[in-house]
Amino acid sequence: MNTKTTNYHPIFGILTFISIVFILYILKPIIMPILYAIILAVMIYPIQRFLEHKWRCNRLFATLCSLLIIFLFTSLIVTIVYFQLNSISNNGEDYTKNLSELYYNSIESVQKTFNMNSRNSLFSRDLKIENLLKGNFDKIGEFITQSGSLISTLVLIPIYLFFFLYYRRFFRVFYYKVFRNKPKAFLNKMIKKVYNIQQNYLVGLIKVIFIVGVLNTIGLFILGIDHAIFFGFFAAILLLIPYVGIIIGSVIPAVVALATKDSAWYAFGVIAIFMFIQFLEGNFITPKITGSKVSINAFIAIISLIIFSMLWGIAGMIVALPITATLKIIFDNTPGYHAYGFLIGDPIDKHLHSRARSRLKEWKKIRNKN
Repeated sequence: MNTKTTNYHPIFGILTFISIVFILYILKPIIMPILYAIILAVMIYPIQRFLEHKWRCNRLFATLCSLLIIFLFTSLIVTIVYFQLNSISNNGEDYTKNLSELYYNSIESVQKTFNMNSRNSLFSRDLKIENLLKGNFDKIGEFITQSGSLISTLVLIPIYLFFFLYYRRFFRVFYYKVFRNKPKAFLNKMIKKVYNIQQNYLVGLIKVIFIVGVLNTIGLFILGIDHAIFFGFFAAILLLIPYVGIIIGSVIPAVVALATKDSAWYAFGVIAIFMFIQFLEGNFITPKITGSKVSINAFIAIISLIIFSMLWGIAGMIVALPITATLKIIFDNTPGYHAYGFLIGDPIDKHLHSRARSRLKEWKKIRNKN
């Protein structure tokens, strides 16, 4: 009997894992609004608590005020983005014309250098690249307006957010009932840890976005790129997509530099400045602000980004690190799963040294004692 149980246990575990992944993939339209609502609830909860405890507001009134603050802030951002995009689109024809001319001139230069056949379809002016660019610019707004899933998500997130804030004690009691074999002190400690790590991550991320946005803007102003503030902070906001966001954000101002400047070196300058700022962000800004509060090693971070992007696309990449950090807390406090929490966390110095180096240190310690 024990042998059979041992043989079937790994298969059962694999099937369970596959089932969970399949369910998460299928339920993306339900899960993503809930996750975003949880993130917003963590961000806005300090204001909610201030209204309830300091101003003695009714919970319903405090919740509605919190939602109103988020709505006003979101409306302000959307309005700014709308006017900036409208300004950019007004110059769309000039951009596409300049880019197409740059393309044709580059192709002609390559043809003359390598004596290539000008009848090739890639090198012919019959390709009408300006029509191709213009058609793609026009489809951006059409895609956004016709996206039913986006609209439904924007409707569901405020609803979920309201209930997470208003029913938070109700959900806490539910949590107690699910894990009734655990002491309440332990459960409260777990809730506090998860809340603190999420809040620290979000607050730190907002600070990093602001600093990187200012640095990006200064760099674009120095190069004389149009809409420097918009492109600078747009690239900074894309830090929500770790590692690759800043790269995506640098491409658009680089293209604008190609379309508006008389030299391609401006575009290379944009990319170089953004890559330098990315270096500063990854090695100095983010570690200084967040410290070790979100202790996920780079290897697990990259794997989590890949896995969640395969599951939920770009939306999954945004929530990958907060979810992984939460899983680390759960693993660290769950018997039998400590090894997984250890694997997710940052390695300490002794794990990065070679064995010979470690033995040499141990030998020096013994010699000093003697």
